[in-house]
Amino acid sequence: MQNSSWNHFEHDADIGLHATAPSRAGLFEAMGEALTAVVTDPASVRLQQQIQIHCEAPDDALLLVDWLNALIYEMATRRMVFGKWRVVLDGDKLDAIVEGEAVNRARHHPVVEVKGATYTALSVEKDASGNWCGRCIVDV
Repeated sequence: MQNSSWNHFEHDADIGLHATAPSRAGLFEAMGEALTAVVTDPASVRLQQQIQIHCEAPDDALLLVDWLNALIYEMATRRMVFGKWRVVLDGDKLDAIVEGEAVNRARHHPVVEVKGATYTALSVEKDASGNWCGRCIVDV
């Protein structure tokens, strides 16, 4: 995720995710990191287990929501947090391997539980300088 960045922004009772990256795949990876950062510091996550994720959607914005919701599903059902995201995009298909570990409350200090990615403020676009930018509100 070289030269990628992400941040959070306030949105009523929810949290907004925003990321910029030089590549489309890098954007999806950065948004995965931003999602984890809602719960815990991604740097605190040990890379102990790999999970494969596959998503398909007719456009990049819908693919972003599907990607984030797939991560949220894996985090909730496996009680995991992630610290590494490797995304490969082929048209409207996303294949990823994410790495992480089971939540350790003493080390991760989870603050909130993310319930789902929404369509509010949703966007994925390439800016004038050629970077990919994305936004999405997640329900906490």
